[in-house]
Amino acid sequence: MELERPPIANAEQILLVFALEQPSLEVWQLSRFLVKAESVHLELCLCLNKRDLVSEALQQQWRARLQGWGYGPVLVSIAQNQGIEELLARLEQKITILAGPSGVGKSSLIHRLIPDAANVRVAQVSGKLGRGRHTTRHVELFELPGSGLLADSPGFNQPDMNYQPQSLAQYFPEARARLALGHCQFNDCLHRDEPNCVVRGDWERYEHYRKFLEEVCDRQTQQQQLPDEEGTLKLKVKGAGVQEYEPKLELKKYRRSSRRQRHQTLQEYENQSAAELYEAGEDWE
Repeated sequence: MELERPPIANAEQILLVFALEQPSLEVWQLSRFLVKAESVHLELCLCLNKRDLVSEALQQQWRARLQGWGYGPVLVSIAQNQGIEELLARLEQKITILAGPSGVGKSSLIHRLIPDAANVRVAQVSGKLGRGRHTTRHVELFELPGSGLLADSPGFNQPDMNYQPQSLAQYFPEARARLALGHCQFNDCLHRDEPNCVVRGDWERYEHYRKFLEEVCDRQTQQQQLPDEEGTLKLKVKGAGVQEYEPKLELKKYRRSSRRQRHQTLQEYENQSAAELYEAGEDWE
């Protein structure tokens, strides 16, 4: 398996890391990351860090809730060295991609799993935004104790929803389970208001599915309106988590050329003019 972003070949598993607190676990963001991870068709290991900051009862509530989503999370505390052995067992003999939003402890986790890892920077969570600062700028590959490889990737907070509308339901384990038990009346059912739909119903993340589907359809519509443009849309996150896609500015049209570029162009012009004058038999001083 090969990923384009981050560029990693032969990956087998994604280790998706979130924090239970500092920053608080936000269900919409977690659901968005889970859908993105499902879309690359790799095994998925969900890790929740900073369990020492919440009560045992709250830990159990999160376990039960996420099991309802179709996931069995590993709860760890990097600071207290709790749950690390269980996590290492999930990573044995696999090439795993470490992913998740900034500030949840990914770099600290690498330090804990691989004490010899060098030059892994750790940043504090921004108090103003409640988000982490980006500390990883490129992909790094680390050898795990015993067996397995771990690929670190840059943190980001809002994965794009670049999917086909008909594929989105397959990235929800709850929807896959319903489809495994029956079939919708229509082959192209988007599981919204269609009659005899087996996916539509009373499951927690169905609201997430509807919201993400709306975003996916909006993106597809905008891309169809710009058929000859590639990569012309950018994601804008506005208040209350509202997300919209807007056309990017044409950089070449608005970007001012650098002084170096202008000097180089002038030099090329002077050289060309000198050559033309020389060929015409005139002196150039």
